[in-house]
Amino acid sequence: MPGLFAFTDQVIGNLQMAIFAAFGGFATLVLAAFGGSRRDKLVAHFGLAVVGSVLLMIGIAVNSSTAVAAIVSLPVAFVVLFAGVAGPTFASGVTGALLLYVLPAASRHVVTSIPSALAGWWMVSVLGTLALLVLSPSAGGDPLRGAAARTARALAAELKGALAAESTAALLAASMQAEQELQAELSSTPYRPTGLATSEQALANAALILEWCAIVVRDCLSEGEDLSGSPSPDRELLDCAADLLDDVAALFSGQEAYPDLEAPGRLQAASGARVAALCAQDRCYDTAVKLAFHAETISLAARALAADAVIAAGVADPRTIAAERRRWYAAQAEPDATEGRLAAVASAAGVARRHASIRSVWLLNSLRSSVALAAAVMVADLTDVQHGFWVVLGTLSVLRGNAASTGSTAARALLGTVAGFVVGGALILAIGTTTAALWAALPVAVLVAAYAPGTAPFAVGQAAFTVMISVLFNLLVPVGWKLGVVRVQDVALGCGVSLIVGVLLWPRGASSVVADDLADGFRSGAAFLTQAVDWALGRRPTPPDAGLAAVAAGSRLEDALRGFLTEQGAKHLTRQELWRLVGATHQLRVTAYSLATLHTLDTAPAPSAGGLSDRARHLTDWFERLAEHMDRPHRGAGLPPSLAAPLADGDFDEEIDVAPPHQRVRAIWIHEHLRHLAERLDELIEPATHVAAQRRRPWWR
Repeated sequence: MPGLFAFTDQVIGNLQMAIFAAFGGFATLVLAAFGGSRRDKLVAHFGLAVVGSVLLMIGIAVNSSTAVAAIVSLPVAFVVLFAGVAGPTFASGVTGALLLYVLPAASRHVVTSIPSALAGWWMVSVLGTLALLVLSPSAGGDPLRGAAARTARALAAELKGALAAESTAALLAASMQAEQELQAELSSTPYRPTGLATSEQALANAALILEWCAIVVRDCLSEGEDLSGSPSPDRELLDCAADLLDDVAALFSGQEAYPDLEAPGRLQAASGARVAALCAQDRCYDTAVKLAFHAETISLAARALAADAVIAAGVADPRTIAAERRRWYAAQAEPDATEGRLAAVASAAGVARRHASIRSVWLLNSLRSSVALAAAVMVADLTDVQHGFWVVLGTLSVLRGNAASTGSTAARALLGTVAGFVVGGALILAIGTTTAALWAALPVAVLVAAYAPGTAPFAVGQAAFTVMISVLFNLLVPVGWKLGVVRVQDVALGCGVSLIVGVLLWPRGASSVVADDLADGFRSGAAFLTQAVDWALGRRPTPPDAGLAAVAAGSRLEDALRGFLTEQGAKHLTRQELWRLVGATHQLRVTAYSLATLHTLDTAPAPSAGGLSDRARHLTDWFERLAEHMDRPHRGAGLPPSLAAPLADGDFDEEIDVAPPHQRVRAIWIHEHLRHLAERLDELIEPATHVAAQRRRPWWR
């Protein structure tokens, strides 16, 4: 950046080109942080260069009128910010792209300066990208894939240990540690760690399926059954599941593996036939049924996980991709009728539609931030400050998820700016404003300012940036230490705008959205469960249609949780509690999908007695009350009771006694799904209570 700045300022002698080359260097190499291979980075930086060019031209075109600039800033900033919902590449480029808009929009640049500004921007885009590709270290392994591989390998070892009659305590500890690392990786950024490519969607879904797989494996082992003595069909199913988990670990580690996705279906048929034979002889032993259920559920989870891993590795055939996409979006209709629709749901437009809701943290944060930036542009112009874009930069730098976080960040921003003013002023006084001394100081100032973000406290980064600005602008127009005073004043204005907008528009930040999305996740999942049970029992004439809504609610919930966890300030909620609730919504959704597939096991409906349907409605009522408990305070309800009693097994035994033998297997499977879903309800009460208490806490606390 110093080299290109020197070339454009001293050799070409174009002030506009020099300014955009200097700030463009920060946009493309500091504010934007694209991951992936060198090819991925090249494509991403080219996209940033194109988008930045468009935004730069819009910013210059509107800056002559305060009203026009403020009005145009609203949709421009919103579109740029909301585009981050499409994935990590888009989200990583948001701030850099916005800088290319706010720099001219809040400054005085005439339309005739567009060619010079674009030239400076494209120079730094090309040379900066080349420097990044040549000098940056080679990309390490994908941390999410690595965490998924370790979790799958640990679960396979735990299952194999149980089948070999070995002690599983150490294996359980290892799998739980791997699962926690996976959760930490999933929530380490405020945006979804995977993009819209099919392989990336498969990776994201695999991470969720791993959570389900861990639950069903531990459910099986916690019931104390001796898996080493399992009957042949069930043991073969469990062996197959363990092998599939090993294949998943290999695929996510970049190794070759060829999981047999058809094997679980063949073995499940044999296990189901064995249970049906027992039922036909009126010998539905509880132990045998439970073991067969566990074996089938574990194999289903492992098979789904293996299919996702094959797609994520890029070695899946189109038929597998189409089938798994229907599972991702919980679609039950015939493939020909749904494939086009699901492809649209998976697209960028589909993602935008799912987040076009006041329950979406992306939508709310984009609206709030766009209002703040538009207000900052207007304030900068109306106050006629010397460097108006610093007001907008101050606003942009301190915008956080809630008013309390924005306030604390604003205080640190001002503290850092004042410190930078003192250091920069002392530096200018020490070396003077001679050209040689300033040019010698500029590379060091740029190095510190570029290195500080992400490696030093926020205030240190602000101070370093202020020092760099002091050196840079004294090279353009020597004014000495007084430049720092101007920056302090302008940053204070920007911080004030951010704080006011944060208090007015979103004082609670993502915490209230998390509670709303948790409530939506349980409500939509409960509706899906009711439809799925009725469909499996033959009481519903059409397949469930609530699956897509449940998936959309789950997507919004995951993003809201990530945004909440990355907010600064006290949380009053532990990561484990939140992920327990999120995992429960996912388990509810997966259980509903599994139940919906039971309709195709045989042509005759399951027993028409209402016992199973009543149990499902007891469950859905419980989840409805749980959702209401976490919902907005004026709708809050009392603490929901446990549902263990309504799901007692006594009535169920009488119910299947009157059913034909060929229908009993499905009834047993429905019952086991509902039983296992109900067993974990008590674990949700305490974290749900903490969520409810958090949203009733005053925002300033």
